[in-house]
Amino acid sequence: MTTERFFSESTEQSRVKGAITSKYFWSWAKIIAPRAKQHGDRIVYLDLFAGPGRYEDGSKSTPLLVLEKAIADPVMREMLVAVFNDKDPEFTSTLADAIRGLSGIESLRHKPQVFCEEVGTRIVEMFESMKMIPTLIFIDPWGYKGLSLRLVKSVLKHWGCDCIFFFNYNRINMGLSNPLVQEHMEALFGCERTEDLARRLEGLTPDDRELAVVEELVAALEDCGGKYVLPFRFRNERGTRTSHHLVFVSKSFRAYSVMKDIMARESSLHEQGVPSFEYSPADERFPQLFELNRPLEQLGPNLLEAFAGRTLTVEQIYQQHSVGRPYVKKNYKDLLRRLEEQGKVKAAPPAEQRRVATMADNVRVSFPKREE
Repeated sequence: MTTERFFSESTEQSRVKGAITSKYFWSWAKIIAPRAKQHGDRIVYLDLFAGPGRYEDGSKSTPLLVLEKAIADPVMREMLVAVFNDKDPEFTSTLADAIRGLSGIESLRHKPQVFCEEVGTRIVEMFESMKMIPTLIFIDPWGYKGLSLRLVKSVLKHWGCDCIFFFNYNRINMGLSNPLVQEHMEALFGCERTEDLARRLEGLTPDDRELAVVEELVAALEDCGGKYVLPFRFRNERGTRTSHHLVFVSKSFRAYSVMKDIMARESSLHEQGVPSFEYSPADERFPQLFELNRPLEQLGPNLLEAFAGRTLTVEQIYQQHSVGRPYVKKNYKDLLRRLEEQGKVKAAPPAEQRRVATMADNVRVSFPKREE
């Protein structure tokens, strides 16, 4: 499939990808704005593979969704610096026209900038040499060319900077066994990891291959400064194979928590209120494809084991336990209330002194010691 065909229609997966990115932009901007006033009173949304702005069916892609959110807010209208790039001159021309056609676009203090340049070493070196103001960067290449650890690291090094990128699993899975594109694989995983990963993948099942690839990607991102990494998986129309991931990278737990809630709401499958962190068109049409599990029932014993003999606030439990796990804060609160009702933990203040069915962030929860 070519990029031209990709933009010829708005797939449901593309809608979800755009929704996740634009919703996070809004939340990120609201959090960053007060402190950003100390950093030049500006925040940046940077899209390096912006595309034409609209699909052929007329629906908006991510750049226009982000700009519309900024136009609708008086603070963002003053602060946002929007920068879009694509190497395809036809795309950038179409995008510029689409931006000019947005209602209220003239109200933005900083006129959106559109560039036509291939993403490569020159752009990375520019980012590495500059001190960046708070920036949300979106990297959505069609395949993998231009996506690199060095690029992500060059943005993450500064305060208030987060990254969302498109990880084309199918293309990368094939690329790891193709010596002709080893340079691009090494740019994404690092030289040693690429070699080790290619060796590990031999003989693995398709599911295990995917787990190994994503695991190494997360580890590589953590090594380059991405303390919190959150992948969101997209499946094909039948729900039988992964097509790609949308990956979030940040140095901030608060940012991680915000994105986790957004991805949870966009997940197409929830078991016991625990989100799948994936979108699959098949979840509603082919429910028999999915194995039923009881993820919330697994959380209780896990918490009792992890925090045995300790007393922590609900917020501390969430921060210390949730990273790398599918649970959102509501799952923890629901489960802790259940454990309290069962007499397995004690809470202060106790349930009878709190509003009905609540478990505030500052409630202290005491876990029993392990039985010898």
